[in-house]
Amino acid sequence: MTGEIKDKSQLLRFVLTPEKQVVPDLYKKLPGKGIYVSNSYALLKQAIEKNIFAKVLKKNVKLNKELLQMVENILHKNALNAISLAKKSGIAVISLEKVLAALKENKLAFLLEAEDAGQDGLKKLQNYTSDLSVYRLFKVEDLDKVLDKINTVYIGFLREEMSMMVKNNFDRLSSFLQDKCEGENI
Repeated sequence: MTGEIKDKSQLLRFVLTPEKQVVPDLYKKLPGKGIYVSNSYALLKQAIEKNIFAKVLKKNVKLNKELLQMVENILHKNALNAISLAKKSGIAVISLEKVLAALKENKLAFLLEAEDAGQDGLKKLQNYTSDLSVYRLFKVEDLDKVLDKINTVYIGFLREEMSMMVKNNFDRLSSFLQDKCEGENI
């Protein structure tokens, strides 16, 4: 849509089903010619509104009216699943005290803070987070569900190879949501 050349990791893939329905293929596993859109809420919304899929495919296509929300839900679910995998593999450090201790020992690659966290916790961590990415993508309730814990506000991810999978999912969701407010006004 923008004509920019981007790495496929920065794009969302869609395919056309035999029923002429456009569906997200974020795992790039479905058969058929892929239609790629920048990983952006606002640009996907524009592509849907301007029926770019039909223009690119040169066919009449069916667009689910919930396609935009469907993509956001998939990205959200993938990022939450990545947190669950990180916990199971032992690379997630959970709780303010444990995160602070790991930060002091320079063991963390990045940090996740609940969207609805209070300011006091982050102030305690600020001296140690200047070089780290800090994500705010989920509410405490979401983190509690995925980790089967209560009041999960901070999660640190150890400097391990598997942490990159988690970070990639966070980056993808964060990038998609970055222009959501702007996308609402397009």
